[in-house]
Amino acid sequence: NPRRRIGDIIAEPLVISGVKDSKKREQLVHDVLAAVGLDPQLVIGRLPHEFSGGQCQRICIARALVLNPEFIICDEPVSALDVSIRAQILNLLEEMKARYGLTLLFIAHDLAVVKAVSDRVAVMYLGRLCEVGPSEQLFAQPAHPYTALLIEAIPVPDPDVRPAESVAVGEPPSPIAPPSGCRFRTRCPRATQRCTDKMPELREVAPAQFAACHHPLIGAD
Repeated sequence: NPRRRIGDIIAEPLVISGVKDSKKREQLVHDVLAAVGLDPQLVIGRLPHEFSGGQCQRICIARALVLNPEFIICDEPVSALDVSIRAQILNLLEEMKARYGLTLLFIAHDLAVVKAVSDRVAVMYLGRLCEVGPSEQLFAQPAHPYTALLIEAIPVPDPDVRPAESVAVGEPPSPIAPPSGCRFRTRCPRATQRCTDKMPELREVAPAQFAACHHPLIGAD
């Protein structure tokens, strides 16, 4: 809220949850601001427009942490930040995860970021899960063709490395009226009539790795 002071913004979850002692609320706000790397004395009385994007994101993280949760949903938490600030926020999330014993559901389109922060990855296409598996395993050996194409599209900061030439054909279908069977079949190089007739279910194609594909890149078809 651009019209509220930072101290009040962070304290609001405490008020809603019934923490009536104002001194206790103030102490919790001070503690969580310090934990995310901000000086409480310089922050609590100021308004959001007085802070940079990275500082605002730290404030948002503080607000999420103030009730000491076990689980936090992070929806595109670094997409609007500069690359250098993005790295700081990702490092902060990792630090908070270890300090508070958090589980984070990290939602993002940037697969390089996903790979850096995730222990386990789920890939979605048009609202359905394509693949689920341990992060390192999934990036090293993707099972679903869509996952493989996403990984190939990750930019490599090396002028001598040519971009991957295998790309999905066509445009994504409308999520309002998805194709029959596999939703990725209209753009998939491995699609067959079976993909049109039957929607694939998630099945294990490697230890702890699951793919919703009739013709996975690993395991048996």
